[in-house]
Amino acid sequence: MADMFSADWMAAFQNVWNSEPGLSDELAKIGFSSTIAYGFLGADSPLGVLVVENGKAVSGGAYEGQELNWDMRASEGDWGKWMKKPPGMMGLGMAYTSRKLQFQVGDYGAMVKDPRMAGPFVKSFTAMAKA
Repeated sequence: MADMFSADWMAAFQNVWNSEPGLSDELAKIGFSSTIAYGFLGADSPLGVLVVENGKAVSGGAYEGQELNWDMRASEGDWGKWMKKPPGMMGLGMAYTSRKLQFQVGDYGAMVKDPRMAGPFVKSFTAMAKA
């Protein structure tokens, strides 16, 4: 496995994202397009970026200063734990309220209140576990 959030890992994540049932197809239904970054708490910038257009991941690679719609951060240990056993909605809610999962950019509250986005958000962690 490539290093978490490296360019190679993000490219693998892009492929899994597009093939994960209930993720890209559900986001396509609502025309979801975003640039999503992933990284570690305390770092100046994220490590990896996934660009999604109409639900499909069109590129995955290293963060190079792109403008972001979402920037999610957690400790390396927490990311690793979630990739071994992807959390459900309750687990993600607990991670957010305990500040283990932080959004540097993006509105977690608005996203989880919209079931059209909340379900695919949970599925994205399942996709991460397969990358």
